[in-house]
Amino acid sequence: MRKTYRKRQIFWLGLLASLIGAAAVHEAMAASAPPVFSPTAQTAWVGIGIGAFAPVPGSPAPVGQDPAHRYVPNGTPGEQPTQRISDVSNPNLKQWAKDVMKKDNDEVLAGKFAFTARSSCIAAGVPGHLVLLGGALFIVQTPDEVTMIFDSNAETRHIRLNESHSANPKPSWYGESVGHYEGDTLVVDTIGLNNQTFLDNYRTPHTDKLHVTERWRLIENGAKIEVLLTLDDPDTFNTPFKALRQYERVNRTFVEDVCAENNSVNLFDYGTPTADKPDF
Repeated sequence: MRKTYRKRQIFWLGLLASLIGAAAVHEAMAASAPPVFSPTAQTAWVGIGIGAFAPVPGSPAPVGQDPAHRYVPNGTPGEQPTQRISDVSNPNLKQWAKDVMKKDNDEVLAGKFAFTARSSCIAAGVPGHLVLLGGALFIVQTPDEVTMIFDSNAETRHIRLNESHSANPKPSWYGESVGHYEGDTLVVDTIGLNNQTFLDNYRTPHTDKLHVTERWRLIENGAKIEVLLTLDDPDTFNTPFKALRQYERVNRTFVEDVCAENNSVNLFDYGTPTADKPDF
């Protein structure tokens, strides 16, 4: 009897250990699995807020609206929309950047329409791609690449996975982005950016020394994406700084939206090149 009891005890202890081990393996695999940003073809992401980066406690703040000029977004009930006037008093800006932005502010206040990449049909670059307005973000994931497409004008960004940067990437509009997964987070490192884009919708300039790191993760049970950015450009900012951007999940299919064609029916002249006759 005692031997039989002992055998049963050993059996159940072994089974329990096996189950615990299997659970631990399953938990480890789940923890290491990459996030799935687009579980269906109808999953899209829309930026939360007014198309601006949010500050991060303990870090220098990104450029925001000049407090002397209140920003009123388009579509605010009962109020006339206003334009973005950058706060050039931001202490993290180098003086040359303040001078450029002050000149731009003066022109906008005098009646010039404020530039945005979306309204001008110009590539937004990084991190400007994150604050594009008037559309939704679609994310396509494969083992080798993450592709981010903003449906308005089909602004497309490619992130190569598990690769190293080129030795000397030639500066380009979107630079060279490489990424990898750290548990539930997609980490993206971007260099090789030209100086033809702005960091944000406040028209903050930068140089080709700009280095951007992003950490993308799902929050609130997949209802939102949070992106934590670190921006470093020693020729534009006195010190690197962090910023936040969030998106909310919506059900939407990708639509074709040609920027130049759609702007041609608007009441604003964005300076978008257009043809007066077909070329075919």
